[in-house]
Amino acid sequence: MAEPTSPAPPREATGAPSRPVFDRRRAWLITAMIVAFMLVNYADKSVLGLAAVPIMDELDISNSTYGMISSSFALLFSLSGLLVGFVSARVSSRVLLFTMAVLWAVAQLPVLFVASVPALVAGRVLLGAAEGPAASMSMHALYKWFPADRRGLPSALQISGAALGTLVAAPVVTWLITGFGWRSAFVVLAVTSLAWSLVWWRVGRDGPYGEGRGRGPRPAADAAARRGRRLPDRPAGASPTAPAPAPAPAPGPGPRLPYRRLLLNGTVLGSIVAAFGGSWALALSHAWLPVYLRKQLGMDPGAAATLISAVSAFSLVLLLAVPPLLDRLHRRGLSRRWASGAPQGIAVAVAALAMAALPFAGDGWALLALLTVAFGGHAIVFPLHYMTASAVVPPLQRGAVFGIVAATGTLPGLIAPYLTGRLLDSAPSQSAGYDHAFLLSAAVMLACGLAALLTIRPERDARRLGLVEEAGPTPR
Repeated sequence: MAEPTSPAPPREATGAPSRPVFDRRRAWLITAMIVAFMLVNYADKSVLGLAAVPIMDELDISNSTYGMISSSFALLFSLSGLLVGFVSARVSSRVLLFTMAVLWAVAQLPVLFVASVPALVAGRVLLGAAEGPAASMSMHALYKWFPADRRGLPSALQISGAALGTLVAAPVVTWLITGFGWRSAFVVLAVTSLAWSLVWWRVGRDGPYGEGRGRGPRPAADAAARRGRRLPDRPAGASPTAPAPAPAPAPGPGPRLPYRRLLLNGTVLGSIVAAFGGSWALALSHAWLPVYLRKQLGMDPGAAATLISAVSAFSLVLLLAVPPLLDRLHRRGLSRRWASGAPQGIAVAVAALAMAALPFAGDGWALLALLTVAFGGHAIVFPLHYMTASAVVPPLQRGAVFGIVAATGTLPGLIAPYLTGRLLDSAPSQSAGYDHAFLLSAAVMLACGLAALLTIRPERDARRLGLVEEAGPTPR
């Protein structure tokens, strides 16, 4: 008589690795902290533009000098983003974000002691070096708490911190400047940065989906042990004398690929180009939009702050609505190319067309609507370009590639503000200078949008790199 067949052992008993447990509560706590991190980040970044008119008047500086001060923010921005991206594989996100926030507070101090062009430059250079890795490393930290198919809304919320930063900073910082002098805004932002860093040091942790420090997902036995449950020593129905199955080793950190292959595929290059186009508009917005509204359109500080907040509110609506919708469509089978690649190119191209129309808009509501689209319509590029890049990068190398993408995609911060100042000083009139700046910006952004639309194809590039799983579900 044949021996009865033993039932298959439970999956946990085989030692096969299981997916990390999604800790929803902790994940959304970390998300809230990172949104606040980005809010402070962009408030720090925008304070110089909001205080530009009183600073230029007090220090008697030209448009070119102010443009140079604004561009100095980006002097070490890209380099620090690149270096910290590689360091992120060995240093926890908790330590990295804490260090950045402390340096933000320190960077506001020089101008409080000596109000001069060198002090402004020193503070902006240090702030840029400390903020260079902020967007990429906070996104990397966020991805450690969410599986790949749940990152759309968290990514949008992370980037929405930028829109919230400007939305909140514009009226608050303007109120501080008009009521207590422009130095008061720098003091308040220094204290805010320090307060965030202290809270983050207490609550910030690295999540289970990040293999950036060489750890793969824990096997089921580890997960069971954390829940206080002991797995069976041998398969159910097996002979009492049968040896217990040997525990399976924990999986490694995943594949590593040459950075040359990762960086030279169309998806990563297209993501960089899309970020470049969006960052050009963003750099112009931070440095010159408040000055344009005050000096060219003749708005008072309150009206200018209200319009800047309206632009940020438009960006926020796009960020909260579009990426989650695209993520849902992707889960239903829409290819990643059309769910996150093409929208990047379209967003930058539409913002470019609005920018190109500004010199011909005249006054009134048409001009305000074009300003809103030109300086706010590109916002969805920033969460989406991280999502497309992550689809073709192993998790272990994600932080480094995010740093490279951020470093190269944000180079406009070094170019656009100073170039705009030079155009203003060399043009026959301020109006002509702004027209030249808008048309040049539109040309750069339109070229970037079209290039991103043509090159970002995550599924194709993931297959070429042997990372099919990262590309998501099979497209319909």
